[in-house]
Amino acid sequence: MAESEPSDLLDLMLALRNRREAHVLATVIETEGSASARPGAKALIGRDGALIAGWVGGGCAESAVRQAALEALRNQCPRIVALDLDDEVLGTGMPCGGSMRVYVEPVLPPPALWILGHGRVAECLCRFGATLGFRAIVNDTPAPDPARYPDAAEIIGDDYGYEQLTPLAGDAVVIATQHKGDHVSAVRALRSPAACIAVIASRKRSRLVLEFLRGEGFTEEELLRLHAPAGLDLGARTPEEIALSVMGEIVMLRRGGSGRPMRDNAARHGAEAPQRRARAPAIALETP
Repeated sequence: MAESEPSDLLDLMLALRNRREAHVLATVIETEGSASARPGAKALIGRDGALIAGWVGGGCAESAVRQAALEALRNQCPRIVALDLDDEVLGTGMPCGGSMRVYVEPVLPPPALWILGHGRVAECLCRFGATLGFRAIVNDTPAPDPARYPDAAEIIGDDYGYEQLTPLAGDAVVIATQHKGDHVSAVRALRSPAACIAVIASRKRSRLVLEFLRGEGFTEEELLRLHAPAGLDLGARTPEEIALSVMGEIVMLRRGGSGRPMRDNAARHGAEAPQRRARAPAIALETP
């Protein structure tokens, strides 16, 4: 595949961003010997590992970069790939007499925060979510007043059947409909790949929603994505505090946190540190 112009790659990346599709930008940063690509050569790789456009070398070099791109997407972390073009067995299978290094950078769309409902809690969720880097989408019936959601990336109105609720796997859905239709919207959310679905409701209402969802055929494993009542136990009372507790739980789930006070975590890790230090010399002595 011939090299693409930088402007063409930028246009493609913008189109992928608008479609909220994860992809990878691979850039050749160093070459030695008879490498087929030159420093600065770039390629776009889709979330399925397919080469979309560009050029970073042909044959198995391309295959190795595409594999590294998939790993970078899984780990959500950039990496540098060193390719030995002079090793048919352990390298890339291209005895060209050279080598190259490629910087592989995943480009991930910002996660969306779908807010269903209205009121002060929904307004605070929109503001907090945008501050935390989420693409806030407000969906309510009747159509919300845009002036009350200045941080929203998108406002959806009069979506009575929640047909426009289409979250991706990394998105979060917060149902803040004040008990109105929350069970119906929960069905739609659970049928999506959304990572986290939060229902702001009382404990009694949460039990009723869960019972309804079980009656709709959802398994206990599927219901693990549903958090009802939503939020961390902060003793929240005000709308701002409730929104903070909900966003705190979403961040905790997204980042793999424990929800424990940092002081407790520090004390726990501090207690383990001496044990690790005590074991280290024995391990070192056993190393050949």
